Amino acid sequence: MNQFQVIASLAERDVLRYTPAGIPIVTARLQHQSEQVEAGMKRQVEFEIAALAAGEISGALNRAALGEVFRFTGFLARRNRNSKSVVFHIVDFGPVAPD
Repeated sequence: MNQFQVIASLAERDVLRYTPAGIPIVTARLQHQSEQVEAGMKRQVEFEIAALAAGEISGALNRAALGEVFRFTGFLARRNRNSKSVVFHIVDFGPVAPD
């Protein structure tokens, strides 16, 4: 199974564009900060990840406010066929529910 979920802020977003097949797509960078427990020890975790949204969800991501925190759900895939780096493909996102 390839499913990835993260709470992150929308750090950067490119303009909405269209693939040659006419599919709308938005690329972005997400920024995450949290405290995790690993081997019984607390650990500060910070990272940025390249992300993209294609199809219907791209419009919503295009309208989302920069700096706002969301819960993103999707999957990881290679940037392109010959790449070793990954991109997070967003299939859904929404507000973070309060704890």
